[in-house]
Amino acid sequence: MTIQRIASKWEKTKVIRRKESLRTYIPDTRKYSSDHLREMLETYEMVYVKPDHGTYGNGVMCAEYWMDDFFPDSPIQLKLRYGIEYELFPTIEELHNAISLKIGQKPYLIQKGIHLLTYRRRKFDIRALVQCTPSNTWETTGFIGRVAAPQKVITNYHGGGNVLPIEDLLGPHLTAREFAALYKEMKLVGVQVAAQLARKFPNLKEIGLDIAIDDQLQIWILEVNTLPALFPFKMLQNKDIYKKIRRYAIAYGRLKAKTAK
Repeated sequence: MTIQRIASKWEKTKVIRRKESLRTYIPDTRKYSSDHLREMLETYEMVYVKPDHGTYGNGVMCAEYWMDDFFPDSPIQLKLRYGIEYELFPTIEELHNAISLKIGQKPYLIQKGIHLLTYRRRKFDIRALVQCTPSNTWETTGFIGRVAAPQKVITNYHGGGNVLPIEDLLGPHLTAREFAALYKEMKLVGVQVAAQLARKFPNLKEIGLDIAIDDQLQIWILEVNTLPALFPFKMLQNKDIYKKIRRYAIAYGRLKAKTAK
């Protein structure tokens, strides 16, 4: 049986939103348009613009209001960041025109910007791996922290980010009790998201859940990947985690036993 993959971020978001207990974890996400750009910037002051179909963080941009700290009397502008580059625009109309040139006819989404926790002044998020077990239940089998490369919009490993244990990243921000509670909540959210998606896509066997933690320690689901990379979990010090990930992946057909040794 072929493992089901769902490319559209919008389709996955719509399915997850149907479960009431998950809605509070989903940042305001809409199809990109000039009206939505204006409304969401006015509401949230920072938004992310991302392709509906895409991997590795390719094509992701961040738009936000910006003021020059050295010249406080200067007018507020709009900053568009992509990669390590940025442009400034005086109006939302000009910002929209610039974004439109970059995205062309491709469908894009616009999402409320989350102010991520930082590690040594670099933003980070968390990838949770959720897998179908050999007994046909869902389990959150591993977490890795992804630290953005300096000045980059995305945290993705393929975009120059670093992979670190979540204990190292969250430790400076949380007490041991807070960490335990957050860890338990993230595991539960992972299982609930996978189960909800599987109601619509029954041949789903694994997901990679991108989780943001803001400065209020609120969990946010940034997006879901249905073909998650497994290799980053090899880097974890606890090798039993990857052994289980590999065992489950063999059981549902992602990996072959002879090539997984």
